[in-house]
Amino acid sequence: MNQLSDPIAVFDSGMGGISVLREMTKLMPNEDFIYYGDSKHAPYGTKTLEEVRALTIEHITYLIKEKHAKAVAVACNTATSAAVRILRDMYPDLPLVGVEPAIKPAVLATGHAKVVVMATPMTLREEKFHKLESLYDEQADIYPLPCPGLMEFVEQGILSGEKLETFLHNLLDPYKDKDITGIVLGCTHYPFLKETIQKIVGPSVTIFDGGYGTAKELLRRLRVADLAQVDNMRKGSVTFLNSSDDPALIQRSKKLLNS
Repeated sequence: MNQLSDPIAVFDSGMGGISVLREMTKLMPNEDFIYYGDSKHAPYGTKTLEEVRALTIEHITYLIKEKHAKAVAVACNTATSAAVRILRDMYPDLPLVGVEPAIKPAVLATGHAKVVVMATPMTLREEKFHKLESLYDEQADIYPLPCPGLMEFVEQGILSGEKLETFLHNLLDPYKDKDITGIVLGCTHYPFLKETIQKIVGPSVTIFDGGYGTAKELLRRLRVADLAQVDNMRKGSVTFLNSSDDPALIQRSKKLLNS
């Protein structure tokens, strides 16, 4: 039986999900969180669907059974596409949320939007993305942009600089003549690169990510399940775990949370 004092687990293929964790700690400062990054097997975005599904289910099961998570956020677009539907069948009573690219707010922000969706190759291949994209085909021009290699900058702690800017120019310069109105950050690693991406595309392009929406949805599900912490005087904690045995990753994770 889950208890109010049990932690909320946030899972990602590496450190990108800390962008979602950051929104959750702001919205729910009295909750305890466990953040688990599977950096040993990163990146997920270039793996097969079966590999990602197996890894995600393995780690979420560990967080539920061994760490007694009262709720789970799969803070990885690739893992969400591969495994969230199955996990909900496995744990029907557990408040569980995934993430998805913030296409809706990007489309609704302006008349006939022109939106680039930056994401991992696997996220853009999956049926979940194609269904989401198809909802807005007539309202906007949507340009899926696979970004293999981009999340590794965050994993290495490179959030700015010439090397990153050159990489982003190669990705985004081909869209400069399309009058882009918005960019959707379809990987939870990418919000950490938002300032550099904005520098590349200019101030007229609005950048969207779904971290706050995910945090709000998890809080809603916690309340429905009567598992939201009600002691407003309580100060929550964050514990970082990682499948890699490199201690520098934990320090980098803490730094990203406070960035």
